[in-house]
Amino acid sequence: MTARPVADILEDIYASLYNDNENIDTLIADLKAALGSAGQKDVAVDPARLVQNNRQGRKMMQSYFKKRGVSISFSE
Repeated sequence: MTARPVADILEDIYASLYNDNENIDTLIADLKAALGSAGQKDVAVDPARLVQNNRQGRKMMQSYFKKRGVSISFSE
């Protein structure tokens, strides 16, 4: 079984955020595995695609992902 591309997992995460975080923990685990296999340590997230695109929403998302072992940054 091949690992899914990071971009595909990010699309699923954006969809999950709009569906009340449905399966978000599973998607974060998939993202962590994909990043590890790609040799990456963090991923850039498009803030325009977030449900709560304000400072508090972004910081909450960074904290949640960091607790699960994934470092995210926000593209400009």
